[in-house]
This record gives sequence, C-alpha cells and structure tokens, in this order.
Amino acid sequence: MASTVRYYAKPSDAETFCKAALVKSGLSEADAGMMASCLVEADVRGVDTHGLARLEQYIGRVTAGLVNATPKLEISAKTPVVAHLDGDNGFGFVVATKAMEEAIKRADTYGIGFVTVDHSNHFGMAATYVLQALRKGMISLCFTNSAKQMPPFGGKDTLLGISPFAAGAPSNNEVPYILDMAPSVVAKGKIRRAARRGESIPLGWALDKDGNPTTDANVALDGSMAPIGGPKGSGIAILMDIMAGVLTGAAFGGEVGDQYKEKRPQNVGHSFIVIKPDVFMSSEEFRARMDTLAQRVHGIAPAPGFKEVLFPGEPEHRLSETRKAEGIPYADAEKEMFENMAKTLGIPGLSLTPTPLNS
Repeated sequence: MASTVRYYAKPSDAETFCKAALVKSGLSEADAGMMASCLVEADVRGVDTHGLARLEQYIGRVTAGLVNATPKLEISAKTPVVAHLDGDNGFGFVVATKAMEEAIKRADTYGIGFVTVDHSNHFGMAATYVLQALRKGMISLCFTNSAKQMPPFGGKDTLLGISPFAAGAPSNNEVPYILDMAPSVVAKGKIRRAARRGESIPLGWALDKDGNPTTDANVALDGSMAPIGGPKGSGIAILMDIMAGVLTGAAFGGEVGDQYKEKRPQNVGHSFIVIKPDVFMSSEEFRARMDTLAQRVHGIAPAPGFKEVLFPGEPEHRLSETRKAEGIPYADAEKEMFENMAKTLGIPGLSLTPTPLNS
C-alpha cells in the first residue's frame, strides 16, 4: 500500500543538505550551491518530480564518472547576439545556468541573446532558467531535448523525448507569465515518483511496451509516455529536438543517452533565447501591459467546476508561498532515501518534521 505520510523540511535545510551531498560527490562549492538551489526551487514550486527526489540518481551518475563534476565551460561567440556553449558533460543545472547568464548578458546589450548548448545533461525544471531571466526583467524561451520516451504520432516505437518547453515574461504587480510544459500528458518524473511510492497512475498518462494504456507505474516505466493532443504533442517534441538537438550539435532523434538506463554521457542539448522588452517599448510600459493581460485573464467568469481563472505560473507561485512557510513535504520513500544518502556520504542528515513548520 502506498504511504501517505509526509515529512516537512525547511527549504534552506534542504538546500544545505543537497549542497553538502554534491560537494562530497566532487562538485565545487559554487557549482554544488547552484545545483542545490535549482533542485530546491523545483520542490518549493511543487515540481517535486524534478527536485531532491532525483538527487540520489544524479550523485550515482557523477560518482560513476558518467557526468563531469568539474566541467570547463567554454563560450564560443558566433555573432554579438549569438553564442554556443560546450557543456563538457557537466550537470545540466550548471551548464544551463551559465548559458542563460550569457544569453541575458547579450540581450542586455543588444536587445536579444541566443545561446545554444551541447554536451550537457538533464537540467531539471525548465522554469528554473525562465525565472533566472525574469529576475533580470527579461522575456525568455527555453528549449531542451531528452532520451527517447515517446513514439512520433502514428508510430509504435519510441523515438522522441518528452522534452519540456518553457517561456516567461515579466509583469509589474501581477504574477509573471511562466509556461513550463512537456509534450506528453505528464512528465515522466510523475511516473517514477508513483513507482517509488507504490502508487498507481491515472489512465491516459502512459502506455505499456505494447502500446496499451496502463495504470501500473512500473509497467509504464518500461513502456512509453502518451503525447498531449496526439499529433500536437508529437509535433512539439520534434520542435524541441530541432531547437535543442539538430541546431546545437547535440544528440537528437533518439540518440540522447538515458540517464536511468544507459551508462554513457547523455549529450543533451539546450537553447536559450532572451529578449529585453525595452527594445520595443519602455520596461515600465511592457510590465503594465502584462499586468493588464493577467487582470483580463482573471476577469473571465469561471467555467463550471472552477472557482477562478489563473494565469500561467500562478498555481506554482501560490504553492511556493505555502511551502516557504510550511516547509517542503516529502514522503516515506524520500525520507528513507535521504537517510541512506547521509549515511553513505558521511554528511549530516536532512532535518524533517512530521507536521508543517508553521503548525
């Protein structure tokens, strides 16, 4: 039977624990802190599938030499606004953060920045890098690709990744626009989480190895993901492979390494496009217009079954406020994982309480 027990951790404690584990695994203090911040940010925003639940797997790969703990990140300028970053098989979090920094720098000077990446690895929650640009008042588009987990529309065999697409635009008083979506019905991390916790999955999320719908999370892990909207999800997945794989020089079309099943570098690709709004109008005017758009969305009468109409990114923002106060919830399976990691690595364990921190 699946466990419903929850334990709560302060975000700062989770970040300290994560950083210590990564430093012990060979990362520099700076890179470990950066990656820990990314993972905890995912948990705080409710994207639990891309947070500390994946830490053990990441550490396993770097410890086995499948990920470079100390990559030398080299930028190659193509034009004043376009550059390429060789990730040197580093963790995607470290590589992508550096690439987004470079795109922001170019956009700040020239109005737009575009940075492509190859030789990277899984970079976690795509919204992480959108948030990075939003903190600088920038619009951004984020592309990545991943290992094959979904067939193209009309096909039986897997070829496409369920690669997330993310975009963001700053506002003034309203919550900024943040879109972070996979071309599949759900992220595969939700399947892994269900399997780890002994839970079933809703029908329609995934298919077994023969292409039949399944509610068994473990069967789904050996099968494939269901695309959102049929040919639409398939088309978006192919676009991600074009922008993050074909264009960047990284692996594509089923060639990206599977971090869970293959003992080889992934060679994931990313692309980051950043736009400075005041190329077109003042930053103040753009933000005011974004506020108006958000308010008009909020002003729409709710459909049956809904209490309100929310702006993209608003549910995660609300949850982040709750989790900053109550703590990040973890289940028995995660608690056991963290305890084993602390013991194995010889680091202080993560402090967890059985009740919300503000109760």
